[in-house]
Amino acid sequence: MAALDGEGALLKRMRGMRRNWLSLVVVTLLAALALAEWRSPYVVVALWFAAVLAILVVAPSVATRKDEKQRAEEGELRSQETIDQGLIAGVRAGLAALDTPVFILDQNAGVLFENAAAERAFGLLPVGSHISGRLRSPGLLDVIRETISTGQPNQVEHSERLPSERVFVVRIAPADMPQTADAPFYILSFRDISDLRRIDRMRSDFVANASHELRTPLASLRGFIETMQGPARNDPKAQERFLGIMLDQATRMSRLVDDLMSLSRLELRANIAPDQRVDLVPLLGHVRDSLLPLAGELDVEIELHTPDHAVEVNGDRDELVQVFQNLVENACKYGQDGKVVDVFLRYEPNKPVEVSVVDKGPGIPAEHVPRLTERFYRVSVADSRSKKGTGLGLAIVKHILTRHRARLIVRSEIGTGTDFTVRF
Repeated sequence: MAALDGEGALLKRMRGMRRNWLSLVVVTLLAALALAEWRSPYVVVALWFAAVLAILVVAPSVATRKDEKQRAEEGELRSQETIDQGLIAGVRAGLAALDTPVFILDQNAGVLFENAAAERAFGLLPVGSHISGRLRSPGLLDVIRETISTGQPNQVEHSERLPSERVFVVRIAPADMPQTADAPFYILSFRDISDLRRIDRMRSDFVANASHELRTPLASLRGFIETMQGPARNDPKAQERFLGIMLDQATRMSRLVDDLMSLSRLELRANIAPDQRVDLVPLLGHVRDSLLPLAGELDVEIELHTPDHAVEVNGDRDELVQVFQNLVENACKYGQDGKVVDVFLRYEPNKPVEVSVVDKGPGIPAEHVPRLTERFYRVSVADSRSKKGTGLGLAIVKHILTRHRARLIVRSEIGTGTDFTVRF
């Protein structure tokens, strides 16, 4: 490096000497012209000495100023290049820290950078490969091409079906970089709105299901009232029978409204964990005693298996009673063929407390198990309505257990029975 610097300095001095000798030649020619004009050697000598003085004093300073200006311009360029490189590195570092998928594309839609979230969502794309190697949606690729050709930001909704259904709002925009950058590049970002779409679908399904559940008993009530006002006006036996059916339908609506109100209250307190201590042994005994009349009607025996000592958990007593009443009542109704419902309370030191409600009924098909806690979801609509179910019981159980920081585990085999386990 020192040798190269020395050679550069020598070349600069040689260029300066060439400029000086050219100046000397020019001044000598002027002196010759003056001699031809004035015929005085003194004038020529004076001009010659003035030229030499100007060359020795003025020319080096001019050359020095030019060299300094050139060095300043080169320094500015190097400084700007350093700033550009630092800015690009900063952009990459910032995008790498985001939890949303982001790509940096060049002007040919080639991948220059992919953050970790994009790699998790779409897989690793080699640098330089075209974005269509992984994202093959025609609408998305059209938007990318349009932005690259026009320089205007665009966005589009994009769906991924595998490995699970996801919906993204995809936005592509040119990066705002300094004019000294070699080539433009573009930021392709993905915002996951799958949960919003799922919530919207659940909300619409909930409104439709609630309206349907209320429409049926209301239609029955209206029909019976019209019949009693008309053809059955003077028929006491028909009126008595119709009034009994109307009472059942009104009770059904009352249960549905009560369950909806319970869900609403639970959602308001979902983030507030209970801080009371509840002993599960007497609580389960109370649940069994309260359901003995129902079990007697269904010819089902409820057997309780609990330890001899207290087993306490953090919880709200009334809500836990609601949970286990719901689970035991469902086991009695839908596992009626097994004739026995077993309730186990398991406790071991340094292990979670578990309560299992086990029936020996027909079981639940595997495809229905993941959806049992959805609102208004029923394995069999006719069977549920015949047993006066609202389709909201397990949804209430799930919300209560979520507030209690507990889990509901469902195991079922066709022809063997079903096991609902609450793990605290």
